[in-house]
Amino acid sequence: QVQLVESGGGLVQAGGSLRLSCAASGRTFSNYAMAWFRQAPGKERDFVAAISWSGGSTYYADSVKGRFTISRDNFKNTVYLQMNSMKFEDTAVYYCAGAPFRRPSQLRNEYDYWGQGTQVTVSS
Repeated sequence: QVQLVESGGGLVQAGGSLRLSCAASGRTFSNYAMAWFRQAPGKERDFVAAISWSGGSTYYADSVKGRFTISRDNFKNTVYLQMNSMKFEDTAVYYCAGAPFRRPSQLRNEYDYWGQGTQVTVSS
């Protein structure tokens, strides 16, 4: 099993940047596809970005493409989400998710493990 802990959230002005981190415990992290989802108040949890176990393939929601970058460091058991040119509509709780021995997916139910979430607030 893997436990996921997000960090790096906070308050940022529109146009600014934040980098989220997701630290994973467990020795099989490198076998997991990883993803970031986000959930704004009153809305469903939406896909943001995903990355393959090797880091060689990445996928993004259209709303963040060109602004956000997902990456991973399997030696540090950590996945990152670099968020640039942030917009007010990026405000949400951001969740890290892991899918063992699977390809990256945009579907929530493909992920078995979830972090507790970190709040990101963008002021306009």
